[in-house]
Amino acid sequence: MAEIRSEPKKLNAGLYVVATPIGNLGDITRRAIETLAAADLIACEDTRVTAKLMNAFLLKKPLIPYHEHNGAAQRPKILSKIKDGGVVVLVSDAGTPLISDPGYKLVEEAHAESLNVIAIPGPSAVITALSLAGLPTNKFLFLGFPPNKKKARRDWFEAESSSAATLVFYENNKRLPACLADAAAVFGNRPAAVCRELTKKFEEVVKDNLEGLAEHYAAVGPPKGEIVVVIEGLAKTPKDEGANLPEIDRALTLALEHMSVKSAAAFVAELMDIRRKMVYSRALELAKD
Repeated sequence: MAEIRSEPKKLNAGLYVVATPIGNLGDITRRAIETLAAADLIACEDTRVTAKLMNAFLLKKPLIPYHEHNGAAQRPKILSKIKDGGVVVLVSDAGTPLISDPGYKLVEEAHAESLNVIAIPGPSAVITALSLAGLPTNKFLFLGFPPNKKKARRDWFEAESSSAATLVFYENNKRLPACLADAAAVFGNRPAAVCRELTKKFEEVVKDNLEGLAEHYAAVGPPKGEIVVVIEGLAKTPKDEGANLPEIDRALTLALEHMSVKSAAAFVAELMDIRRKMVYSRALELAKD
C-alpha cells in the first residue's frame, strides 16, 4: 500500500469539495490529505472543528468560516480567490459537504462563473447508515433533518408516506423518542433502524419496527451522539395480474412488433408495474401464436 503523505502537490485552481471523516480519522482518504495540504484557503463549517482535523495530520492552512449565516458575504471572497488562481477547499464538520449543509450555493455560483469544481469523495453518514441498516438500498430518499414541532414533523412524514423508497434522515438525539413516535403514527409499524455514532468507538445500530423503537427510546431515554434514522419505504401491494391479462396482452402484442420477447416482457413489466416472470411467460405464448 502506498504511503499517505501530506506534502503539498500542485493542483489546478478551483473549488475542491472534500469529504472528511464522520468519526474515525482513519477513514480520511489520501486524496483528501493531499488536497488539504495543497490548499490556499479552506472554507469550513466551524474553524475549530477543522483545526483539530488539520492538527491531526500536521497541516497548517488559512481557515475561514463558511456556513448558512455568512455564506452570502463569504462567497464573493472565495470565488475571487479561485479566479486569482487559488485552490480553495470546502469542508463540513464531518462527512461530505453539501449533504444537509449550505455548500451547494457556493458550488452553484462556482459553476456559474465557469470555475473548476472538483469532488474528493469519502465518508458520508447517509451511505454508512444505509450499509448497516439492513433495509432496501436499491432506492432511497435522504430527507435532511425533520422539523422540531410535532405537527410540522407529522406533516413532514405524511408527505413521504406513499414513497416506496427507503427513507433516511438525521435527527437530534434529544428529539429521537418523540420523532420515532410520530413516524410510527404516520407510517405504521414499518421496519426501521437507528444508527448512532457511526464509525466511532460507541457505534450502535438498533433495528426493530417503528413502534418497538419508539417504545425502546421512550423507556431508556435519548441516546448520546449523532443519529441517522433509516425507515423502510411503503411496501407495494401485489396487483391482480390475472384481471389485467387483456391489457397485458395488448401491450405485449404491440411491443413484440418492435422488440424481442425478452425486451418486450421487460418493457411491459416496467410499464404496468407487474412481475417480469409472469409477463415473460405470457410473451413467449404470444410469440408462438
